[in-house]
Amino acid sequence: MVIVATAMMAFTQSNHSTTSASKTSSAVDQRVDSLMALMTLEEKIGQMNQYNGFWDVTGPVPADGDAAMKYENLRKGLVGSMLNVRGVAEVRKVQKIAVEETRLGIPLIIGFDMIHGYKTMSPIPLAEAASWDLAAIEKAAHIGAVEAAAAGISWTFAPMVDIGRDARWGRVMEGAGEDPYLGSKIAVARVNGFQGNDLADPLTIAACVKHFAGYGFSESGRDYNTVDIGTSTLYNMVLPPFKAASDAGARTFMNAFNVLNGIPATGNSLLQRDILKGEWGFDGFVVSDWGSIGEMIVHGYAANGSEAARLAALAGSDMDMESYLYVKELKGLVDDGKVDVALINDAARRILKVKFELGLFDDPYRYCDEQREKDLTGHPDHVAGVLDMAKKSIVLLKNDGNLLPLKKTGQKIAVIGALATDKDSPIGSWRGGADANTAVSVLEGLQQYTGNQYNYSKGADLVTEPATFLLEVKINESDKSGFPAAVQAAGSADVVVIVLGENGFQSGEGRSRTDITLPGVQTELLEAVAKANKNVVLVTMSGRPLDLSRESKLVPSLVQAWHLGSQSGNAIAQVLYGDYNPSGKLPMSFPRSVGQVPIYYNHKSTGRPNDAGNGIVFWSHYSDEANDPLYPFGYGLSYAAFDYADLQVSQPEKGKAVVSLEVTNTSQVDGEEVVQLYLHDIAASVTRPVKELKGFQKLMIKAGESKQISFTLGKTELGFYDNEGKFIVEPGEYEVTVGGSSVGGLSARFTVK
Repeated sequence: MVIVATAMMAFTQSNHSTTSASKTSSAVDQRVDSLMALMTLEEKIGQMNQYNGFWDVTGPVPADGDAAMKYENLRKGLVGSMLNVRGVAEVRKVQKIAVEETRLGIPLIIGFDMIHGYKTMSPIPLAEAASWDLAAIEKAAHIGAVEAAAAGISWTFAPMVDIGRDARWGRVMEGAGEDPYLGSKIAVARVNGFQGNDLADPLTIAACVKHFAGYGFSESGRDYNTVDIGTSTLYNMVLPPFKAASDAGARTFMNAFNVLNGIPATGNSLLQRDILKGEWGFDGFVVSDWGSIGEMIVHGYAANGSEAARLAALAGSDMDMESYLYVKELKGLVDDGKVDVALINDAARRILKVKFELGLFDDPYRYCDEQREKDLTGHPDHVAGVLDMAKKSIVLLKNDGNLLPLKKTGQKIAVIGALATDKDSPIGSWRGGADANTAVSVLEGLQQYTGNQYNYSKGADLVTEPATFLLEVKINESDKSGFPAAVQAAGSADVVVIVLGENGFQSGEGRSRTDITLPGVQTELLEAVAKANKNVVLVTMSGRPLDLSRESKLVPSLVQAWHLGSQSGNAIAQVLYGDYNPSGKLPMSFPRSVGQVPIYYNHKSTGRPNDAGNGIVFWSHYSDEANDPLYPFGYGLSYAAFDYADLQVSQPEKGKAVVSLEVTNTSQVDGEEVVQLYLHDIAASVTRPVKELKGFQKLMIKAGESKQISFTLGKTELGFYDNEGKFIVEPGEYEVTVGGSSVGGLSARFTVK
């Protein structure tokens, strides 16, 4: 143990809050170099190896199979990270092996998919994006980080920053929607929420930006599918949120399952070496997605495991998640001269640097405090925080006749739908360490308002058996036996609140859908209920935009409630009763039909965008559907009303424009409005979208109050990436539009010289 003692002496006393731009001069880099000098090639490769949790650490040591192999490698110092080991007791035991039984005692970094909370669950990320509230999103990420860190976790595989234009893709629930500007702002907020100001703080964890890159553009919205996009789309739509997260200091990236232009992302040097580590100067490390190095064989890019390991290492994948190929193949590849040892050194150095920044060498058990785990898990402040986030995530889509907010007394309210009493589905997919059936149901939330009478009727089951993360969800497609009771309840009520939508496990990884209407018999139930009572409030829960074209015609009020997490029912009830005035705006367009998908507001103009008239067919359109979405990006109603006036554009200096206007709350209730600014570069060397979000402000405006608002447009907002990946600002005419959604608003033109 002399080596360990000598090494650890060199590893102490660093300032973790500061990372120097110069690798040779920073304190952390010096400590990394000291450790690297003591390591064998095998130990360096071991740092590049990540295993999933593989045995019950309270039980006997594994005797055979993969578990025994993993255990032996852990004791040899050939494991750099483990994932899905959680809880202080479990983490402490595996960390003890790494620190106390290996030659150098290098601690593990413990990873986990903490996507939207650990125990106290925030809304799914797509729902959070609907808030357009960056401070609330950062706080929600911080709450998740605190609880995860208290449970022994030092690294989360989030945020997912993939731009999602295709609602069929189940993983849109993990991202921020269809827009790269909004997505970039949210990426920064979530990185800051996870990592805080000091990674050495034991209540912060390292962020992992994923999936690098293009995963959200999988053909037909089918998970793991091919991606084939042009340079303009890559640089202007896909990469900006990743660049923003890197600039914000995210310490790790995860590559993607997909191929991009015929090359698997895991083996893509352009993405990982040239762009990420080269142009952007990223000095953290890149981890593969689960088994993605081995999947390059199935893609037809690598002939065998040795070739897959070689290609991944050359391309810049620093850590192998669960394919076992680095620890098996890399030493032989180095010995045979097929992989330069400098690449191994670079990868190991990057991984060790993050471990030092996390403070794991100063105290390997810094994330292993049982009392802290007990005190912080489910803390009342966390419950209040996710409730606030949930309320802000709700989007009011329709409110004809001002049926909402509900009266608080004297009403008979029928509450209908299996999801109205479901305490599990609102938790959503990728639910971290949350316990099943721990969400507040909608009915429970409504019952907090005691001035009304509630009559619950299920109407129909949504699923025919319990839903799980691993298996396909079984949907009720035929049983309508509960319809008569639901209709009777509706007919005797003053108002109906019906809760329909997707099960929480119908979105997420592997959950692509070709039909994004309400699953099962739910629409038929709604039709029957609406015939019995015209005063129907439809609350939809989902992890993606749905085709609600039929449903929106049946009801006067429609509330998009997503999967809102632990406090779902309380949040929904407070919005329905008006104790919180809804302020959410859609981060993804809702289609009129799945045939429109992918549908997104920032599309390019065709050469024939407009109706030729007189029934002539030669223009870009569908013969059986409108071109516009049912509910567009940025759309969302309030119980307040807002008027926009006096749009002005000034140019105080070259290459800059200041846009100002007045927004007035013309209603009798206070409300929040998301003021959105869109820009159109009218003629450019590479065609630009018909409009692009380039600014937004979420403001509380009191009843009758007016506020003056201004936006400054500079190089960042006016420019774009050309087809060589160079950011440019071209002179010419621009159109700016400001309003409450991506449709309509006040417009003006100005010229950049």
